Amino acid sequence: MKYSLLIPIILITCTTLAQNIFEPPIDKLSVSALYTETEINIDGTLSEDTWNKAVALTDFVQVEPNQGEKSAFKTNVKVLYDERNLYIGVYCEDLEGNKAIRVPDLTRDFSFLSSDTFAIGIDGFLDERNSITFATNPYGSQKDYLSFDDTYFDGEWNGLWKVRTTRTETGWYAEFQIPWKSIRYGNTENTSSKWGINFVRLRRKSNEISTWSSYPRAFGFNRSEYFGVLTEVNPPEPSTNIQINPYILSDFRETKRNGELVSSDTDYTLGGELKWALNSNTLLDVTANTDFAQAEADRQVNNISRFSVFFPEKRQFFLENASLFGTGLYSSNGGSGNLSIVPFFSRRVGLDNSGSLVNIEGGLRLVHRSLKNNFGVLGIREGSTKDINGSSNFVGRYVRNFGKQNRLGVITTTKIGDKNSNLVGGIDGFFRLDKSNSIAIMGLASTDTESNDLGLGGYVQYRYDTNSFNAWWTESYLGERFNPALGFVSRTNVIATSPGITANYRGKRLPFKKVIRAFRPHINGNWFHEASTGNLSEREIAVSPLSIEAQNGAILSLTSLFVRQNISSAFSLLNEEIVIGEYNYTRYNIGLSTNPSSKVSTILNYEFGDFYDGHLASLNASLTLIPIPHVFLKGSFNRNNFKTLGTDRSSGTINLYTLEGRMFLNPRFSVNGLYQRNDQNNSDFYNLRLAWEYTPLSYLYLVFNSNRNITEIDTFIERQAIVKISFLKQF
Repeated sequence: MKYSLLIPIILITCTTLAQNIFEPPIDKLSVSALYTETEINIDGTLSEDTWNKAVALTDFVQVEPNQGEKSAFKTNVKVLYDERNLYIGVYCEDLEGNKAIRVPDLTRDFSFLSSDTFAIGIDGFLDERNSITFATNPYGSQKDYLSFDDTYFDGEWNGLWKVRTTRTETGWYAEFQIPWKSIRYGNTENTSSKWGINFVRLRRKSNEISTWSSYPRAFGFNRSEYFGVLTEVNPPEPSTNIQINPYILSDFRETKRNGELVSSDTDYTLGGELKWALNSNTLLDVTANTDFAQAEADRQVNNISRFSVFFPEKRQFFLENASLFGTGLYSSNGGSGNLSIVPFFSRRVGLDNSGSLVNIEGGLRLVHRSLKNNFGVLGIREGSTKDINGSSNFVGRYVRNFGKQNRLGVITTTKIGDKNSNLVGGIDGFFRLDKSNSIAIMGLASTDTESNDLGLGGYVQYRYDTNSFNAWWTESYLGERFNPALGFVSRTNVIATSPGITANYRGKRLPFKKVIRAFRPHINGNWFHEASTGNLSEREIAVSPLSIEAQNGAILSLTSLFVRQNISSAFSLLNEEIVIGEYNYTRYNIGLSTNPSSKVSTILNYEFGDFYDGHLASLNASLTLIPIPHVFLKGSFNRNNFKTLGTDRSSGTINLYTLEGRMFLNPRFSVNGLYQRNDQNNSDFYNLRLAWEYTPLSYLYLVFNSNRNITEIDTFIERQAIVKISFLKQF
C-alpha cells in the first residue's frame, strides 16, 4: 500500500465517524474552603469536629467505563485551610472493604492506573493551562507532579506535603496536609482567592475512574479548563521560600581482574542543592558536587534495531522542570514513527557514552512560568576525567503562550569543550485548533567550531483525538550534518512520513461487554527516505485488526508488520553483520498483558517471522507477584532466537534475565533489588538500595552495585558501596 492512500482514509474516517467532545461547562462546579482554628492532626481519620462543618462533595461521575454516568462508589471530599496549610479530607466508600483494595506496592510516584488512587488537581492561577497534582493510595504512598496544557508533565517533581490514610471494612480515608509554600498561586492581595480544582478517583478492582468535575475520557485529568472552582480560600501572600538540601556521601569502589585486585579507593563528598522561589512564578536551583547515587539503575536491553536506544533520565536534578527544556519528538509517543528528535537530552550531561558517571562540579537553573511567558536557563559544568576533558553546557528556553493552549517557543543549547564547541538553535510551536485537532512543529539548526558544518532538522505533526478515534500524521527531517551535542536523535540523514489511526469502539455491538471494555484496531505506517539522496531506506506498515482492552485492564493484541529495508552500509546486529542490500519481510506480533493490579500478573510479547536475510523470534515475558502491598517481586525474560542471519548465516540464542524486588516497611522505608544476566555481553549486574525518608524529603541511602563482565580471556568485577545522607530544610 502506498502511504499516499492513507491520507484520504484517515481524513474521511475522522470526519465522518468522529465523536464530539463536550465543552467545559460555563457554570463551573464550585466548592468553598472552610477556615479552621483547630489544629489538624494528620492521621488519616478525619476525627476533628471541624471536618464535620465543611461542605461535602459527593456527586462524582464516571470517566471510565461509562462516561457521564453516576459513579457506582461513593466518594466524599472536604476542604479546610489555616494560615499554613490547605487540608483535603477524603472518604472513598467501598463496601467490599480491604478485599477490594488494589495496591501493587508502596513506592513514591506509584503507577496511577495500577492502584486504587485518589488525586487532587489544583490550578492556583486559574489560567486553565497549568496545574499541580497530589495523589495517594489506600496505604498512604505519595504521588505528585506538575502539568502544563495537559501535554507536558514534570512527573519527578517532589513537593513538601503530607498524607496519611486508614482502611476500614467499608472503605478508606485519606487526609492531606499541603503547605501553602508547596503550591504555586498568584498574589492574594488580602482577598479571598479563586482557584481551579478537581478530584479524581480510580477504584482499581472494577477499573472505574470517577471525577467531581467531568472531563472527556479522550483527555487527561489535568486538562484544567474542565476543573471546578475552589472559593473562599485565603492563603497568605507568597513569601520567601527557600529550600536547602545538603548531603554527605561515602563511596567505596574496587575493581578485580581474574580475582586479583586492580584498584580500590574510598571517596568522601559534600554537596547539595538550594531552591529559592524568587516569587510565585520564578524558581532558582543551584547545585554543587551533584550526586545521583540514589537514582534507579538503568536496565540493560538487547537492541534488535540498527538505531540508538533512548534511555530515560532518572536523575532528580534533571527531571525537575524537564517539561520546559525537554521539548521535541519522542519515539515513545504515538505518532512519532519510531523517530526521536530531542534538542536537549539531559543524559548528555554528567554521563559518558557508556553511561558511566562524569563529575558535575556545579550548576544553576532558573525557571519562570506565568500565564503568558515561560522561560528557563540551565548551566552545568562537567569535570575532567582521564578520558574526557571538562566542558561547560548551557540551555536556554523561552515559550510564549497565547490563546487557548497555543504556544510558540525557542530553544538553544551550547556545549563548550577544550577543542570544539557545538551550538543548536530552534523554534517550536503547539497549536490546539479546537478540542480535538492540534498541530505541533519544530525547526532546528546545528553547527560546531571544528567542522563549521550547518545541519538542519525538524518535524510537523498533526493529531486528532476524540473518545472514538486517535489519528496522526507526522513529517520529520534530519539532515546528514545535523549534530546536537546536547540532544538525542535516534537516526540521521532521514526524511520520515508517519501516519496512523486508532479506533476506540465501545458500542452496543461489542460482544462480552461484561468482560470487554474496548476494541481498538489500528493501522500505522512509517516511511524513511535518505535525506541526502531521496532513496527509500525503510518502510514499515503495522496492521492490528485485533486489539482488545478488558474491563480489568488486561490487553490482547495481534499485529502484522510489513517491512522493507534498503541497507546502504553494513552494520552489526545481534553480533552478526548485515550487509548492503534490499530486504523485504513480514513479521507477526502477539501481545498479552493481564490485570496489572492482581496479586499475580504477566506480560507476554512474542514477535516472529523473517528478519533481514534470516529469521528471528523474540520473546519478552514478565511475571509479577504482589502477595501484599509491602512486597513486590518481578521476573523478566528476553530471548532473541535467530537463524541463518548475516554474512555467516549464523544461528543462535541470546537471553537477558532480570529479577527485581521491592520490600516496604511503610511508604517511607524500602529496600530495592535488581539483578540482570545478559548473554550478549556475558555480564552479571546487581544493585541493592535501601532508602529511608526519615523526615519529609530527607533521606538515608545505602547502595551496593556489582558488575561482572567475562571476555574470552579475562573476568572483570567492579563493586561499589555508597552511604549517603541528605537533609532538607525549608525557610
